[in-house]
Amino acid sequence: MTETIRPAVGAAALAEWCTRWLGAPPVAELFAAGHLSAVRGLRLADGRAVVVKVRPGLPRLAGCAAVHQALWRAGFPCPEPLVDLQPLAGYAASAEVLVPDVGEPPGDGLAALSAAALARLNELAPSPGSVPGLTPSPSWVGWDHAGPGLWPKPEEYDVDLNRYQEPRWLARVAAAVRDQLLDLTSAQVIGHGDWHPENLRWRGRELVAVHDWDSVICQPEPAIAGFAAVSFAGIDPGTPPASVDDSAAFLEAYQRARGCHWTSQEYAACWAAGLWQRAFDAKTQSLAGDPAPVLTQREARPRLRLAGLDPGLAAG
Repeated sequence: MTETIRPAVGAAALAEWCTRWLGAPPVAELFAAGHLSAVRGLRLADGRAVVVKVRPGLPRLAGCAAVHQALWRAGFPCPEPLVDLQPLAGYAASAEVLVPDVGEPPGDGLAALSAAALARLNELAPSPGSVPGLTPSPSWVGWDHAGPGLWPKPEEYDVDLNRYQEPRWLARVAAAVRDQLLDLTSAQVIGHGDWHPENLRWRGRELVAVHDWDSVICQPEPAIAGFAAVSFAGIDPGTPPASVDDSAAFLEAYQRARGCHWTSQEYAACWAAGLWQRAFDAKTQSLAGDPAPVLTQREARPRLRLAGLDPGLAAG
């Protein structure tokens, strides 16, 4: 399994890009980060602090950039976009104002606060028909992929997950929740597909900024909420993931904040979507080690039940 290498851009090319598109060269690097992208925090010669993000130029990024711009103009807490997608060393680069890292996620009431923030984002987001296309969805939320087989190709690794049969129970779970989501008739909306603590910045209980706008998706709203209900507490090793009770609290808070009440089919779809994300991440993890830190059979059973599916699908 070959890991995808994040883009590498030389200092001279980056300085030329900043001078052309931002009007000043960088004089200091404030940080370097990124997983699938190269993200650089820079101090420019004119004193501004900016973030430049470099990644492969996928067609869906135009829609992501349009959503980011629209939400910033609507007053949603996100970094101010400075430069739309422009070429840099064979990749697509953009720039935004640097938002200072202001603190840790709030401990008490995170589910309610995070759910309310996502509800506001989905309310303010532009209509799907007003922005360029957002397909395909990122793989971890990509139950709606159009490729062959059950699993879409992960961004992180150069591997076809469909060639690996084990663990078989994961495939049974993923196939069942995917079929359920494909039957969902709810209208599609625009939302965030990676509602992870590292992508949200807080000042106490106030949300200051949401990052990673490359993860914008267009899917039924119950699916978007369901993904967030399993990822809002974190999914990294060493971080306790959202429990069933945590996810239920998130979904209840989301409905209150959105002023909606889902039908039984929509509520079940929330749980199905969350299970897709957990199953996909566990499947990817299984190629390099034990999938249990992401999803255990014991955890899958109550989530299957809440999705209106047979808990026995998670049997060994």
